[in-house]
Amino acid sequence: MATHPTQYAHPEALVETDWLEKHLKDEGIRIVESNEDILLYDTGHIPGAVHIDWRADLQDPVIRDYISPEKFARLCSRHGITPETTCIFYGDKANWWACYALWAFRLFGHEKVKILNGGRDKWKAEGRPMTREVAKYPSANYPVPKKRFDKEIRAFFDEALAQSKGGKPLVDVRSPGEYKGEITHMPEYPQEGVLRGGHIPGAKSMPWKTATNDDATFKPADELAKIYLDQCGVKPGTDTIVYCRIGERSSHTWFVLTYLLGLANVRNYDGSWTEWGNKVGAPIEKST
Repeated sequence: MATHPTQYAHPEALVETDWLEKHLKDEGIRIVESNEDILLYDTGHIPGAVHIDWRADLQDPVIRDYISPEKFARLCSRHGITPETTCIFYGDKANWWACYALWAFRLFGHEKVKILNGGRDKWKAEGRPMTREVAKYPSANYPVPKKRFDKEIRAFFDEALAQSKGGKPLVDVRSPGEYKGEITHMPEYPQEGVLRGGHIPGAKSMPWKTATNDDATFKPADELAKIYLDQCGVKPGTDTIVYCRIGERSSHTWFVLTYLLGLANVRNYDGSWTEWGNKVGAPIEKST
């Protein structure tokens, strides 16, 4: 068995709540809240935080894809973000959607990104300051990204199919019921939108939240290594693809593998089960 890491590969990718409270007004940072519940920001948020709606702000309204580089530049400019701004993402549900927003920013090449360890839940549980005041910043001039990093951090159907046929690491981060094909959506959510249940042949089941503690913080590096390297067969020398239903939960696992365990060859299949489970001829496995 390989020696497991004793610390995160990129500890600088995490910010702790006590540090952030002391640096709320620092120049050069922008705190970004992104939640599953898009109305949550209005009920109270970290002072100075801007709100990015994962659907309205980051998704194309017609084509199933992300916004154009031009729209991304306008989004950042509107919030006073430049390529030199360090964006600190946080949100509800153990930073599930915050990691999705971070992944989308990386898709457009924004390099200075961090996650608030523990997210919104930990910040509130510790009684740290919240406000309903909507932050306003002078508009910036974010240059239009020259490319999207689709090839580097994103996987498409054909690539996921080749990964499956090649017996390479595929990690299904949905709930056990979704993986088995008993349900087609997350538990306690409407079961709609997908015609077939199950998982991509050869994929290992490892629910996304396995990577977090009860307080929504990330587990230590050695525990994460046991989860993904030992149980899922992920390793530095082999390409890995992670997926869920629409790529949101798997972006959390992508962050863990990429930033906390330091793997450079992990891609997020954001088409995920809503594409795979509806695609004619796509092979499906079910478990009992």
